[in-house]
Amino acid sequence: MDEAITETGSRTDLELMALLREQPTAGIAALYDRYGRLVFSMAMRVVNERGAAEEITQDVFMRCWRNLDRYQPSQGTLAAWLLSITHNRAIDELRSRRGKDARRELPGETLLLQSLIEPGYDEALLRSEVSAALHELPAAQREVVELVFWGGLTRREIADQLQLPLGTVHTRLRLGMDKLREALRALMSDE
Repeated sequence: MDEAITETGSRTDLELMALLREQPTAGIAALYDRYGRLVFSMAMRVVNERGAAEEITQDVFMRCWRNLDRYQPSQGTLAAWLLSITHNRAIDELRSRRGKDARRELPGETLLLQSLIEPGYDEALLRSEVSAALHELPAAQREVVELVFWGGLTRREIADQLQLPLGTVHTRLRLGMDKLREALRALMSDE
């Protein structure tokens, strides 16, 4: 077996990206070993359909390989970059599958049921620290952040659904994301 694949756990993200450049097959395998479950969990959380989540996961790793030069370590972690690609791809899937008017928000009970059915589902996507940081947000900001990331709604759609001015939605989302970023930065620096 290739040494690059067996040592995945000890490689840094930069080493994984270098391996992906030098040996694409081994690099994708190593990258998938480390982040496959996380990417799949995010896709599943958004599209709520196993087949679509599997396709999205495969597409994310192919996009990562094709767009290696777009990853900038100074702008965030490799996991954050992959999750950003995953989120965008999953939202695209929702919009193409359901059409703009047919999108729906997943009720909290569905997400809770999913996490009970598949142990580790939430842990792969949101560590307890991320969940805690999200719950520290004021309810109005948390609602907007969740509708964007889990509901797949645009800011305008959120404004319509919540009957708020578009500017209020923009502000709540920006403030919520700033607070999440700071909370997570503090947690990451503690590790």
